[in-house]
Amino acid sequence: MTANPWSGAQASITADAVARRSYGKLVAFLAARTRDVDAAEDALAEAFAAALADWPRNGCPANPEAWLLTVARRKFLDALRNSRRTEPASDELERMVEGLAAATDEREFPDQRLGLMFACAHPAIDVGIRAPLMLQAVLGLDAAKIASAFLVSPATMGQRLVRAKQKIRQAGIPLRIPEREELRERLETVLDAIYAAFAEGWIDASGTDVARRELAEEAIYLCRLVTELLPGEPEAMGLLALILYAESRRRARRDAQGEYVPMAEQRVEDWDTATIEEAESLLMRACSLDLLGRYQLEGAIQSAHVARCRSGRANWNEVVQLYNALLSYAHSPVVAINRALAIAELEGAQAGLDAIEGFVGDPRLVEYQPWWAARAELLARTGRREEAQHAYDIAIGLERDEPVRRFLDRRRSAVIG
Repeated sequence: MTANPWSGAQASITADAVARRSYGKLVAFLAARTRDVDAAEDALAEAFAAALADWPRNGCPANPEAWLLTVARRKFLDALRNSRRTEPASDELERMVEGLAAATDEREFPDQRLGLMFACAHPAIDVGIRAPLMLQAVLGLDAAKIASAFLVSPATMGQRLVRAKQKIRQAGIPLRIPEREELRERLETVLDAIYAAFAEGWIDASGTDVARRELAEEAIYLCRLVTELLPGEPEAMGLLALILYAESRRRARRDAQGEYVPMAEQRVEDWDTATIEEAESLLMRACSLDLLGRYQLEGAIQSAHVARCRSGRANWNEVVQLYNALLSYAHSPVVAINRALAIAELEGAQAGLDAIEGFVGDPRLVEYQPWWAARAELLARTGRREEAQHAYDIAIGLERDEPVRRFLDRRRSAVIG
């Protein structure tokens, strides 16, 4: 028997590359026709397992995606026919799966990942599970990895993901891009979910938590996917610019000793210039489309901060104006806090405190660390030392990141004197 040049390791590497490149595309294609995300994932998982058994013996096929689709279709049909023993399965569904045969013979098949993302972000799906559902269905991340990043147990995350997929099937949620009249509202939901995923990954500033670092990377990948599939949507470009600005500063958020460094004190030399330039280009393209939105404004604020730190010249008036505009789009306490800090730089700490006076006692902020940290800073600068110490104590107690806790503790010690 002639030795096959393919080894198990080579087959695994090829399968991993195909999964990275095409997992979401394959799942979306299967699920769009079977109306069952969970079953599509199961069939595709079996197809990948079959590939790892077949490819070392027979070599990688010329079109791995078509090979996987063919096997996944057979696995789906087997599962469908076996299910008839315990529950009825429609003839129509079987015909739909059989109809995949023609498509699997094609060199290319339609990219329906965006439709899958819109299904994951459907209003019928609980808000808190939309981002995790996208990460699993479109990127193939396992529940344990997603659970680690979102700070819940793997069992809890697994149950939530299963329920969400059942909801898609039972409610008949279509895996398609919505009609134009509802596209913008649904697109906002997709972008919000991607941003939530990135924010979870961004928490790990040092990049030592593999699950969180990968989560940030996957969120950027999802956002790139949306901008590629909907190239005329300025808010998608605005979000990608926003998260690229943040990602460009990842290395600068810790010093050589691993201590937290706020943006104003970061070494500009440690920023990723190429990533910033890409963000700037995206933001300019988005703004040229004359359809302003929240993410473009947030990206513009980041651009202004980058310009200030690079030039050393204050531009707080511009930043405050951008925050004023953003507050009209997203009247949230989070925006108000950041706006107040900018106002404090422009008009003084008391003006900053006055800007957030209306949010004192807001129940949404009771356990929101940035609120207490910002309030502590402004109180300290106005000489209200006892109140500042109390606010710092709460902020320190709420902070999960040890280097940030130490940073806040040092700020608190400086107030005590």
